[in-house]
Amino acid sequence: MALALSVAPTLVRAQDVQRCSNATSAGRWGFTTNGVLLLPTGAVPVTAVGHFVQDLHGNMEGSQIRSLGGGVAHETFTGTVTTSPDCTAKYTINVYDDSGNLVRTSVLDAVFTSSGKKARVIFESIVLPNGSSLPSVLSIDGEKL
Repeated sequence: MALALSVAPTLVRAQDVQRCSNATSAGRWGFTTNGVLLLPTGAVPVTAVGHFVQDLHGNMEGSQIRSLGGGVAHETFTGTVTTSPDCTAKYTINVYDDSGNLVRTSVLDAVFTSSGKKARVIFESIVLPNGSSLPSVLSIDGEKL
């Protein structure tokens, strides 16, 4: 009986583990971004709203409206994601201006929650086309539509 009781919690925990993949994170998403860029002149607030579509192979494309210190821009983006079985993910995203010029590449770290219907994301890096990095404190809340 003691053996049966000691195994039971392990079985319950194994059943509670959510398994994720690029297939489970695929779909249409909406998101908001909030935080600051840490520029030499000081912290500049950033906020954005947007949407994207992610396919079963981890390819994605979307658009957003972004405000940087009050200056608004419409942007498009493409990228890839690798989703791990533990429901964490890493995105690499190329962001373009209205004219199609690359303005930055961002690497994001994510965790999927609510049975894969929500995502919490933090920016790992932002790199400009000239190779310089922009330090940031930015997060994203995403929801599958």
